This record gives sequence, C-alpha cells and structure tokens, in this order.
Amino acid sequence: MFRAIADVLRQIGGAVATVVTLPFRALARLFGGASGGARRRRA
Repeated sequence: MFRAIADVLRQIGGAVATVVTLPFRALARLFGGASGGARRRRA
C-alpha cells in the first residue's frame, strides 16, 4: 500500500515539475533563439 502511495506521489511530483518548467523552457528558447542563438550561429 505504501508503495502505491509513493508511486502516485512520484507521478504527481513529476507532472508538477513538468508544468512548472515548461514556461521557463519556452521563455529560454524564445530569448535564446532571439539573441544568443543568432550570435552563436554566426560565430
């Protein structure tokens, strides 16, 4: 029973982590592609 509860909590934690990190990843991709990405490609 404790193993099942631990699995559920692990899944919930993973889902929360992905939801929290997705906006930051999108922002990093936008700013990185707009400024840093172009500079790296030229050099």
